[in-house]
Amino acid sequence: MTELYATLIFLFVLFTLLGSSIWIGLALMGVAFVGMELFTTRPAGDAMITTIWTSSSSWTLTALPLFIWMGEILYRTRLSQDMFRGLAPWMRWLPGGLLHTNIAGCTIFAAVSGSSAATLTTVGKMSIPELRKRGYPEYMIVGTLAGAATLGLMIPPSLTLIVYGVSINESIIKLFMAGIFPGLVLAALFMSYIVAWHYIRPDERPEPEPPMSFGTMLAESRFLIPVLCLVFAVIGSMYFGWATATEAAAVGVIGALVLANFQRSLTWEAFRESLMGATRTSAMIALILMGAAFLSLSMGFTGLPRALAAWIDEMNLSPITLIAALTVFYIILGMFLDGISSVVLTMAIVEPMIRQAGIDVIWFGIFIVVVVEMAQVTPPIGFNLFVLQGMTKHEISYISKVALPMVGLMLLMVVILVVFPELATWLPNNLRQGPT
Repeated sequence: MTELYATLIFLFVLFTLLGSSIWIGLALMGVAFVGMELFTTRPAGDAMITTIWTSSSSWTLTALPLFIWMGEILYRTRLSQDMFRGLAPWMRWLPGGLLHTNIAGCTIFAAVSGSSAATLTTVGKMSIPELRKRGYPEYMIVGTLAGAATLGLMIPPSLTLIVYGVSINESIIKLFMAGIFPGLVLAALFMSYIVAWHYIRPDERPEPEPPMSFGTMLAESRFLIPVLCLVFAVIGSMYFGWATATEAAAVGVIGALVLANFQRSLTWEAFRESLMGATRTSAMIALILMGAAFLSLSMGFTGLPRALAAWIDEMNLSPITLIAALTVFYIILGMFLDGISSVVLTMAIVEPMIRQAGIDVIWFGIFIVVVVEMAQVTPPIGFNLFVLQGMTKHEISYISKVALPMVGLMLLMVVILVVFPELATWLPNNLRQGPT
Protein backbone atom coordinates (compact mmCIF):
# COMPACT_ATOMS: atom_id res chain seq x y z
CA MET A 1 0.00 0.00 0.00
CA THR A 2 2.95 2.32 0.60
CA GLU A 3 3.84 2.15 -3.10
CA LEU A 4 0.23 2.95 -4.05
CA TYR A 5 0.12 6.02 -1.79
CA ALA A 6 3.51 7.14 -3.11
CA THR A 7 2.29 6.77 -6.70
CA LEU A 8 -0.87 8.78 -6.07
CA ILE A 9 1.07 11.55 -4.30
CA PHE A 10 3.68 11.71 -7.07
CA LEU A 11 1.03 11.90 -9.78
CA PHE A 12 -1.07 14.48 -7.94
CA VAL A 13 1.88 16.81 -7.33
CA LEU A 14 3.23 16.32 -10.87
CA PHE A 15 -0.02 17.13 -12.67
CA THR A 16 -0.71 20.03 -10.31
CA LEU A 17 2.66 21.58 -11.12
CA LEU A 18 2.43 20.86 -14.86
CA GLY A 19 -1.10 22.24 -14.94
CA SER A 20 0.12 25.49 -13.39
CA SER A 21 2.43 26.01 -16.43
CA ILE A 22 5.63 25.63 -14.42
CA TRP A 23 8.64 24.59 -16.50
CA ILE A 24 8.85 20.80 -16.79
CA GLY A 25 12.31 20.64 -15.22
CA LEU A 26 11.16 22.62 -12.16
CA ALA A 27 7.98 20.52 -11.93
CA LEU A 28 10.05 17.33 -11.79
CA MET A 29 12.26 18.81 -9.08
CA GLY A 30 9.19 19.85 -7.12
CA VAL A 31 7.71 16.35 -7.25
CA ALA A 32 11.03 14.82 -6.22
CA PHE A 33 11.41 17.28 -3.33
CA VAL A 34 7.95 16.40 -2.00
CA GLY A 35 8.77 12.68 -2.28
CA MET A 36 12.04 13.09 -0.41
CA GLU A 37 10.36 15.03 2.39
CA LEU A 38 7.49 12.54 2.78
CA PHE A 39 9.17 9.17 2.30
CA THR A 40 12.78 9.54 3.47
CA THR A 41 14.76 10.96 6.34
CA ARG A 42 17.58 12.14 4.08
CA PRO A 43 17.82 15.96 3.76
CA ALA A 44 16.10 16.79 0.47
CA GLY A 45 18.27 19.84 -0.25
CA ASP A 46 21.56 17.97 0.09
CA ALA A 47 20.26 15.09 -2.03
CA MET A 48 19.08 17.47 -4.73
CA ILE A 49 22.42 19.32 -4.92
CA THR A 50 24.44 16.08 -5.12
CA THR A 51 22.16 14.43 -7.68
CA ILE A 52 21.89 17.46 -9.95
CA TRP A 53 25.66 17.95 -9.97
CA THR A 54 26.32 14.27 -10.69
CA SER A 55 23.82 14.12 -13.55
CA SER A 56 25.05 17.39 -15.06
CA SER A 57 28.76 16.56 -14.99
CA SER A 58 28.48 13.62 -17.41
CA TRP A 59 31.11 13.81 -20.19
CA THR A 60 28.71 12.07 -22.58
CA LEU A 61 26.19 14.85 -22.08
CA THR A 62 28.58 17.41 -23.58
CA ALA A 63 27.68 16.03 -27.02
CA LEU A 64 24.19 17.46 -26.62
CA PRO A 65 24.91 21.23 -26.86
CA LEU A 66 27.49 20.63 -29.60
CA PHE A 67 25.06 18.76 -31.85
CA ILE A 68 22.42 21.40 -31.18
CA TRP A 69 24.90 24.14 -32.12
CA MET A 70 25.81 22.34 -35.34
CA GLY A 71 22.15 22.27 -36.38
CA GLU A 72 21.73 25.94 -35.46
CA ILE A 73 24.69 26.92 -37.65
CA LEU A 74 23.27 25.08 -40.64
CA TYR A 75 19.82 26.53 -40.06
CA ARG A 76 21.08 30.12 -40.09
CA THR A 77 23.42 29.88 -43.08
CA ARG A 78 23.00 29.20 -46.79
CA LEU A 79 23.94 25.53 -46.41
CA SER A 80 20.33 24.59 -45.69
CA GLN A 81 18.95 26.66 -48.56
CA ASP A 82 21.21 24.91 -51.08
CA MET A 83 19.75 21.52 -50.17
CA PHE A 84 16.55 21.98 -52.19
CA ARG A 85 18.52 23.02 -55.27
CA GLY A 86 20.73 19.94 -54.96
CA LEU A 87 17.89 17.50 -54.24
CA ALA A 88 15.27 18.66 -56.74
CA PRO A 89 16.91 17.26 -59.92
CA TRP A 90 16.99 13.74 -58.47
CA MET A 91 13.49 13.79 -56.95
CA ARG A 92 11.63 15.17 -59.97
CA TRP A 93 11.53 11.83 -61.86
CA LEU A 94 10.07 9.82 -58.96
CA PRO A 95 6.28 9.18 -58.82
CA GLY A 96 5.13 12.09 -56.66
CA GLY A 97 7.77 14.44 -58.00
CA LEU A 98 9.26 17.14 -55.82
CA LEU A 99 7.18 16.16 -52.78
CA HIS A 100 9.99 13.70 -52.15
CA THR A 101 12.27 16.63 -51.37
CA ASN A 102 10.40 16.96 -48.06
CA ILE A 103 11.40 13.41 -47.12
CA ALA A 104 14.92 13.43 -48.56
CA GLY A 105 15.63 16.92 -47.19
CA CYS A 106 14.49 15.96 -43.68
CA THR A 107 16.50 12.72 -43.83
CA ILE A 108 19.71 14.54 -44.77
CA PHE A 109 19.24 17.45 -42.40
CA ALA A 110 18.29 15.07 -39.56
CA ALA A 111 21.77 13.57 -39.93
CA VAL A 112 23.35 16.89 -38.99
CA SER A 113 20.73 18.35 -36.67
CA GLY A 114 19.28 15.87 -34.17
CA SER A 115 16.23 18.06 -33.57
CA SER A 116 12.78 17.55 -35.05
CA ALA A 117 11.88 21.24 -34.77
CA ALA A 118 15.13 22.39 -36.40
CA THR A 119 14.66 19.87 -39.21
CA LEU A 120 11.07 20.99 -39.79
CA THR A 121 11.92 24.69 -39.79
CA THR A 122 14.92 24.35 -42.08
CA VAL A 123 13.39 22.03 -44.68
CA GLY A 124 10.01 23.77 -44.54
CA LYS A 125 11.62 27.13 -45.15
CA MET A 126 13.14 25.86 -48.40
CA SER A 127 10.43 23.46 -49.66
CA ILE A 128 7.03 24.99 -48.85
CA PRO A 129 7.35 28.06 -51.14
CA GLU A 130 8.81 25.96 -53.97
CA LEU A 131 6.16 23.23 -53.79
CA ARG A 132 3.32 25.75 -53.57
CA LYS A 133 4.68 27.60 -56.58
CA ARG A 134 4.65 24.36 -58.58
CA GLY A 135 1.04 23.56 -57.68
CA TYR A 136 1.34 20.58 -55.33
CA PRO A 137 -1.70 19.98 -53.06
CA GLU A 138 -1.43 21.81 -49.76
CA TYR A 139 -2.46 18.79 -47.68
CA MET A 140 0.38 16.73 -49.16
CA ILE A 141 2.96 19.50 -48.66
CA VAL A 142 2.02 20.01 -44.99
CA GLY A 143 1.31 16.36 -44.14
CA THR A 144 4.52 14.90 -45.55
CA LEU A 145 6.61 17.65 -43.99
CA ALA A 146 5.03 17.13 -40.56
CA GLY A 147 5.80 13.43 -40.63
CA ALA A 148 9.25 13.57 -42.23
CA ALA A 149 10.50 16.20 -39.77
CA THR A 150 10.21 13.63 -36.98
CA LEU A 151 13.16 11.82 -38.57
CA GLY A 152 15.26 14.39 -36.68
CA LEU A 153 14.55 12.34 -33.54
CA MET A 154 15.61 9.04 -35.11
CA ILE A 155 18.53 9.49 -37.47
CA PRO A 156 21.81 10.18 -35.66
CA PRO A 157 22.81 12.49 -34.11
CA SER A 158 19.47 12.32 -32.27
CA LEU A 159 19.02 14.48 -29.18
CA THR A 160 16.36 12.09 -27.87
CA LEU A 161 18.74 9.12 -28.16
CA ILE A 162 21.44 11.09 -26.30
CA VAL A 163 19.00 11.80 -23.47
CA TYR A 164 17.83 8.17 -23.43
CA GLY A 165 21.41 6.87 -23.39
CA VAL A 166 22.38 9.17 -20.52
CA SER A 167 19.23 8.19 -18.59
CA ILE A 168 19.97 4.45 -18.72
CA ASN A 169 23.80 4.71 -18.90
CA GLU A 170 24.02 3.11 -22.36
CA SER A 171 26.50 3.73 -25.20
CA ILE A 172 25.46 6.77 -27.24
CA ILE A 173 27.36 5.54 -30.30
CA LYS A 174 25.55 2.18 -30.26
CA LEU A 175 22.20 3.97 -29.99
CA PHE A 176 23.15 6.25 -32.89
CA MET A 177 24.07 3.27 -35.05
CA ALA A 178 20.84 1.51 -34.08
CA GLY A 179 18.81 4.44 -35.42
CA ILE A 180 20.27 4.45 -38.95
CA PHE A 181 18.41 1.54 -40.58
CA PRO A 182 15.03 2.18 -38.86
CA GLY A 183 15.32 5.86 -39.82
CA LEU A 184 15.91 4.98 -43.46
CA VAL A 185 13.05 2.45 -43.45
CA LEU A 186 10.70 5.05 -41.96
CA ALA A 187 11.80 7.54 -44.63
CA ALA A 188 11.07 4.89 -47.27
CA LEU A 189 7.57 4.40 -45.81
CA PHE A 190 6.93 8.14 -46.05
CA MET A 191 8.12 8.15 -49.66
CA SER A 192 5.88 5.17 -50.47
CA TYR A 193 2.92 7.21 -49.21
CA ILE A 194 3.77 9.91 -51.76
CA VAL A 195 4.07 7.30 -54.52
CA ALA A 196 0.67 5.89 -53.56
CA TRP A 197 -0.86 9.39 -53.71
CA HIS A 198 0.66 9.88 -57.17
CA TYR A 199 -1.18 6.86 -58.58
CA ILE A 200 -4.39 7.08 -56.54
CA ARG A 201 -5.01 10.80 -57.16
CA PRO A 202 -3.71 11.43 -60.70
CA ASP A 203 -5.99 14.48 -61.07
CA GLU A 204 -4.04 16.27 -58.29
CA ARG A 205 -0.66 15.97 -59.95
CA PRO A 206 0.94 19.29 -60.91
CA GLU A 207 2.38 19.98 -64.34
CA PRO A 208 5.47 17.85 -65.04
CA GLU A 209 8.84 19.51 -64.50
CA PRO A 210 10.68 20.60 -67.66
CA PRO A 211 13.26 18.08 -68.87
CA MET A 212 16.80 18.36 -67.51
CA SER A 213 19.94 16.79 -68.92
CA PHE A 214 21.98 14.38 -66.86
CA GLY A 215 24.91 16.78 -66.94
CA THR A 216 22.78 19.57 -65.50
CA MET A 217 21.54 17.21 -62.77
CA LEU A 218 25.11 16.42 -61.81
CA ALA A 219 26.04 20.10 -61.85
CA GLU A 220 23.15 20.99 -59.53
CA SER A 221 24.14 18.17 -57.17
CA ARG A 222 27.26 20.10 -56.17
CA PHE A 223 25.09 22.05 -53.73
CA LEU A 224 24.51 18.84 -51.75
CA ILE A 225 28.16 17.91 -51.45
CA PRO A 226 29.02 20.15 -48.44
CA VAL A 227 26.18 18.83 -46.28
CA LEU A 228 26.83 15.19 -47.31
CA CYS A 229 30.51 15.58 -46.46
CA LEU A 230 29.53 16.87 -43.02
CA VAL A 231 27.19 13.90 -42.51
CA PHE A 232 29.91 11.39 -43.39
CA ALA A 233 32.45 13.18 -41.19
CA VAL A 234 30.18 13.07 -38.13
CA ILE A 235 28.60 9.62 -38.48
CA GLY A 236 31.59 7.98 -40.13
CA SER A 237 33.99 9.06 -37.40
CA MET A 238 31.75 7.37 -34.82
CA TYR A 239 31.06 4.23 -36.85
CA PHE A 240 34.71 3.52 -37.65
CA GLY A 241 35.74 4.11 -34.05
CA TRP A 242 37.75 7.22 -34.74
CA ALA A 243 35.82 9.44 -32.33
CA THR A 244 33.42 9.34 -29.41
CA ALA A 245 30.00 10.95 -29.75
CA THR A 246 31.28 14.11 -28.06
CA GLU A 247 34.35 14.31 -30.29
CA ALA A 248 32.19 13.71 -33.39
CA ALA A 249 29.92 16.55 -32.26
CA ALA A 250 32.95 18.86 -32.01
CA VAL A 251 33.99 17.78 -35.52
CA GLY A 252 30.48 18.61 -36.72
CA VAL A 253 30.52 22.11 -35.22
CA ILE A 254 33.94 22.91 -36.70
CA GLY A 255 32.89 21.44 -40.05
CA ALA A 256 29.67 23.46 -40.12
CA LEU A 257 31.56 26.68 -39.30
CA VAL A 258 34.20 25.99 -41.98
CA LEU A 259 31.62 25.17 -44.67
CA ALA A 260 29.45 28.17 -43.83
CA ASN A 261 32.47 30.45 -43.89
CA PHE A 262 33.61 28.93 -47.19
CA GLN A 263 30.21 29.76 -48.68
CA ARG A 264 30.49 33.31 -47.27
CA SER A 265 27.19 32.91 -45.41
CA LEU A 266 28.64 32.93 -41.88
CA THR A 267 28.09 36.44 -40.60
CA TRP A 268 28.81 37.60 -37.06
CA GLU A 269 25.05 37.95 -36.49
CA ALA A 270 24.40 34.38 -37.69
CA PHE A 271 27.21 33.08 -35.47
CA ARG A 272 25.86 34.90 -32.41
CA GLU A 273 22.26 33.78 -33.04
CA SER A 274 23.33 30.16 -33.55
CA LEU A 275 25.30 30.20 -30.29
CA MET A 276 22.45 31.76 -28.31
CA GLY A 277 19.87 29.41 -29.87
CA ALA A 278 21.99 26.39 -28.95
CA THR A 279 22.48 27.75 -25.42
CA ARG A 280 18.75 28.24 -24.85
CA THR A 281 17.84 24.76 -26.12
CA SER A 282 20.66 23.07 -24.21
CA ALA A 283 19.73 24.85 -20.98
CA MET A 284 16.10 23.76 -21.34
CA ILE A 285 17.06 20.09 -21.87
CA ALA A 286 19.64 20.21 -19.08
CA LEU A 287 17.04 21.51 -16.61
CA ILE A 288 14.69 18.65 -17.57
CA LEU A 289 17.48 16.10 -17.10
CA MET A 290 18.37 17.57 -13.69
CA GLY A 291 14.77 17.29 -12.55
CA ALA A 292 14.49 13.75 -13.90
CA ALA A 293 17.67 12.63 -12.11
CA PHE A 294 16.39 13.98 -8.79
CA LEU A 295 12.98 12.39 -9.39
CA SER A 296 14.63 9.02 -10.11
CA LEU A 297 16.50 9.22 -6.79
CA SER A 298 13.35 10.17 -4.92
CA MET A 299 11.33 7.36 -6.46
CA GLY A 300 14.12 4.91 -5.71
CA PHE A 301 13.73 5.64 -2.00
CA THR A 302 10.02 4.77 -2.19
CA GLY A 303 10.71 1.42 -3.86
CA LEU A 304 8.13 2.22 -6.52
CA PRO A 305 10.22 1.20 -9.59
CA ARG A 306 11.21 -2.10 -8.01
CA ALA A 307 7.64 -2.83 -6.91
CA LEU A 308 6.30 -2.06 -10.37
CA ALA A 309 8.91 -4.26 -12.03
CA ALA A 310 8.03 -7.09 -9.66
CA TRP A 311 4.32 -6.59 -10.39
CA ILE A 312 4.96 -6.77 -14.12
CA ASP A 313 7.00 -9.93 -13.57
CA GLU A 314 4.15 -11.54 -11.62
CA MET A 315 1.71 -10.81 -14.44
CA ASN A 316 3.88 -12.91 -16.78
CA LEU A 317 3.29 -10.53 -19.68
CA SER A 318 4.99 -11.50 -22.90
CA PRO A 319 7.44 -8.92 -24.27
CA ILE A 320 5.08 -8.20 -27.19
CA THR A 321 2.17 -7.55 -24.84
CA LEU A 322 4.32 -5.23 -22.75
CA ILE A 323 5.46 -3.35 -25.87
CA ALA A 324 1.84 -2.97 -27.01
CA ALA A 325 0.87 -1.55 -23.61
CA LEU A 326 3.84 0.84 -23.59
CA THR A 327 2.98 1.98 -27.12
CA VAL A 328 -0.48 3.07 -26.00
CA PHE A 329 0.97 4.61 -22.84
CA TYR A 330 3.54 6.72 -24.69
CA ILE A 331 1.07 7.83 -27.35
CA ILE A 332 -1.25 9.14 -24.62
CA LEU A 333 1.63 10.70 -22.70
CA GLY A 334 2.92 12.29 -25.88
CA MET A 335 -0.31 14.21 -26.30
CA PHE A 336 0.70 16.30 -23.29
CA LEU A 337 4.52 16.22 -23.15
CA ASP A 338 7.32 16.56 -25.70
CA GLY A 339 9.48 13.56 -26.57
CA ILE A 340 12.48 14.30 -24.35
CA SER A 341 10.26 15.03 -21.34
CA SER A 342 8.35 11.78 -21.92
CA VAL A 343 11.60 9.79 -21.95
CA VAL A 344 13.21 11.28 -18.85
CA LEU A 345 9.96 11.31 -16.88
CA THR A 346 9.31 7.59 -17.34
CA MET A 347 12.74 5.93 -17.50
CA ALA A 348 13.02 5.43 -13.74
CA ILE A 349 9.97 3.16 -13.87
CA VAL A 350 10.10 1.76 -17.41
CA GLU A 351 13.77 0.71 -17.42
CA PRO A 352 13.37 -1.95 -14.68
CA MET A 353 10.26 -3.22 -16.46
CA ILE A 354 11.94 -3.76 -19.83
CA ARG A 355 15.04 -5.29 -18.28
CA GLN A 356 12.85 -7.64 -16.26
CA ALA A 357 11.02 -8.65 -19.45
CA GLY A 358 14.33 -9.33 -21.23
CA ILE A 359 13.88 -6.57 -23.83
CA ASP A 360 17.08 -5.27 -25.42
CA VAL A 361 17.66 -1.70 -24.18
CA ILE A 362 19.22 -0.64 -27.49
CA TRP A 363 16.17 -1.89 -29.40
CA PHE A 364 13.87 -0.24 -26.86
CA GLY A 365 15.62 3.07 -27.39
CA ILE A 366 14.68 2.98 -31.08
CA PHE A 367 11.15 1.85 -30.25
CA ILE A 368 10.62 4.70 -27.80
CA VAL A 369 11.93 7.24 -30.34
CA VAL A 370 9.43 6.04 -32.96
CA VAL A 371 6.60 6.28 -30.45
CA VAL A 372 7.52 9.73 -29.15
CA GLU A 373 7.89 10.87 -32.77
CA MET A 374 4.10 10.61 -32.92
CA ALA A 375 3.94 13.06 -30.03
CA GLN A 376 5.42 15.71 -32.31
CA VAL A 377 2.38 15.62 -34.63
CA THR A 378 -0.50 14.72 -32.31
CA PRO A 379 -2.64 17.37 -30.58
CA PRO A 380 -2.93 19.10 -28.23
CA ILE A 381 0.82 19.56 -27.47
CA GLY A 382 2.41 18.33 -30.72
CA PHE A 383 5.34 20.72 -31.07
CA ASN A 384 5.68 20.25 -34.84
CA LEU A 385 2.05 21.30 -35.20
CA PHE A 386 2.81 24.69 -33.66
CA VAL A 387 5.92 25.16 -35.81
CA LEU A 388 3.94 24.32 -38.95
CA GLN A 389 1.10 26.58 -37.90
CA GLY A 390 3.52 29.50 -37.71
CA MET A 391 4.98 28.65 -41.11
CA THR A 392 1.76 27.91 -43.03
CA LYS A 393 -0.92 29.85 -41.05
CA HIS A 394 -3.19 26.79 -41.05
CA GLU A 395 -5.27 25.72 -38.05
CA ILE A 396 -3.85 23.05 -35.73
CA SER A 397 -6.85 20.82 -36.52
CA TYR A 398 -6.08 20.96 -40.25
CA ILE A 399 -2.38 20.13 -39.77
CA SER A 400 -3.27 17.25 -37.41
CA LYS A 401 -5.70 15.82 -39.96
CA VAL A 402 -3.30 15.91 -42.91
CA ALA A 403 -0.49 14.44 -40.76
CA LEU A 404 -2.65 11.50 -39.62
CA PRO A 405 -1.47 9.12 -42.41
CA MET A 406 2.11 9.74 -41.31
CA VAL A 407 1.19 8.77 -37.74
CA GLY A 408 -0.26 5.55 -39.16
CA LEU A 409 3.05 4.85 -40.91
CA MET A 410 4.90 5.37 -37.62
CA LEU A 411 2.63 2.77 -36.00
CA LEU A 412 3.47 0.46 -38.90
CA MET A 413 7.14 1.12 -38.14
CA VAL A 414 6.58 -0.10 -34.57
CA VAL A 415 5.16 -3.35 -35.96
CA ILE A 416 8.15 -3.69 -38.31
CA LEU A 417 10.55 -3.21 -35.39
CA VAL A 418 8.76 -5.91 -33.38
CA VAL A 419 8.78 -8.36 -36.30
CA PHE A 420 12.33 -7.53 -37.39
CA PRO A 421 14.24 -6.45 -34.24
CA GLU A 422 17.56 -6.95 -36.07
CA LEU A 423 16.75 -3.78 -37.96
CA ALA A 424 17.80 -1.87 -34.84
CA THR A 425 20.24 -4.31 -33.23
CA TRP A 426 22.36 -5.64 -36.11
CA LEU A 427 24.51 -2.55 -36.68
CA PRO A 428 25.35 -1.81 -33.01
CA ASN A 429 26.07 -5.51 -32.40
CA ASN A 430 28.53 -5.47 -35.30
CA LEU A 431 29.93 -2.05 -34.48
CA ARG A 432 33.66 -1.66 -34.80
CA GLN A 433 35.26 -1.22 -31.43
CA GLY A 434 36.60 2.25 -30.76
CA PRO A 435 36.30 5.02 -28.18
CA THR A 436 33.33 4.77 -25.87
